[in-house]
Amino acid sequence: MTFSLKILLPSAALLSAVAIVSPASAQTCIGACGTLGANGVVTASPLGGTYQYVTTAGGLSGKGQIASVGGTNGSELLTPIFSAASGGALKFYFQYVTSDGAGFADYAFAELLNGTGSHVAYLFTARTTTVGDTSPGFGLPTNDSTLNPATTPINPNLTTWSALGASSGTCYSGGCGSTGWIQSTYSIATAGNYQLRFGVTNWNDSQFDSGLAFAGVTIGDTPVPTGVPEPTSWAMMIGGFALAGGALRSRRTRVAFA
Repeated sequence: MTFSLKILLPSAALLSAVAIVSPASAQTCIGACGTLGANGVVTASPLGGTYQYVTTAGGLSGKGQIASVGGTNGSELLTPIFSAASGGALKFYFQYVTSDGAGFADYAFAELLNGTGSHVAYLFTARTTTVGDTSPGFGLPTNDSTLNPATTPINPNLTTWSALGASSGTCYSGGCGSTGWIQSTYSIATAGNYQLRFGVTNWNDSQFDSGLAFAGVTIGDTPVPTGVPEPTSWAMMIGGFALAGGALRSRRTRVAFA
């Protein structure tokens, strides 16, 4: 299959903010990713229009996880590698939706990596919990970013979202629901090449799915091209992009919400 590549030459000011490093570093989806507009409890992106998502519905074993925390099955999305100047404000919006609850603490996160794939910072964490804040997530690495709002208890029972597949509209015990849209802001300390990793995983079992929506990734108000994942599992190359302008539980009862 032949791919065509069109490169748009930006202004010098735009180049100083963010640029795709190489066409070879295309977006990668491992598991189940997609793009949606307003759908169920997840409204349109705060900037308007569509958002991207990763979900445990159709996720793969051992994916979408923080290595030190683990999980069962999940999905993750890696953006193309991009360059960024020192001092640039990396911003985006995210929303965590979980149909799970009780002690089954599914979680999601966004991680900033350098150009060679090493960890730089956690841009947010979110985790299913029956009490307190869903984001930042309990028992997960400390956030290196600033969240707005800073604390986010779950909006209970709000789980109707097609990205959750058969779990849409269901709930297992306390803790299920949605965080609503949250903004993450992080200051790039050192100029260089970077990549974003968005992940979500089931915890303890693979029932009652959870998902993460995200949108509006910018550095210094310049969009970071994240691409739109093609409908496939595992990794797949996107042709062409531009510089920007049961397991441990069985027979758990599903409760549907109108």
